[in-house]
Amino acid sequence: MKKWDVKDIKDWGPGRHEIGAIIPEAGNAKDYRTGGWRTNRPVRDDDKCTQCLFCYFFCPDSSVKVEGQKVVDFDYDHCKGCGICAQECPADCIEMVPESEFRKVSE
Repeated sequence: MKKWDVKDIKDWGPGRHEIGAIIPEAGNAKDYRTGGWRTNRPVRDDDKCTQCLFCYFFCPDSSVKVEGQKVVDFDYDHCKGCGICAQECPADCIEMVPESEFRKVSE
C-alpha cells in the first residue's frame, strides 16, 4: 500500500480535498484534536461509578481515560460527544451535558 504524501496538506485548497475531507492513513486521529465539534460532553459522577469499565470498552474514540483499572477522566480532545458511554453505563453515572452549558460554567 502506497502512503499519501501529505506534508503540504495545510496548503491544500478545497480542490485538493475529497468531499468530506480525508483520512490519509489509519490511526492518525490521535495526532489531531478531533473533539472540537462536540455538542455534548460526558460528565461522570464519581460517587455513582462502579468502575465496571463499560464506558471504556464501548467508547468508539478511546476517549475514556483509565489508570490502575479505574476510570479517571475523559479525553475531551478526542471525544466526539456521541453519548455511547452514557447509554451503556449500567450505573447511570454519566450524563451528557450540552457543551454550551459547560463553557458557561468554566469561563
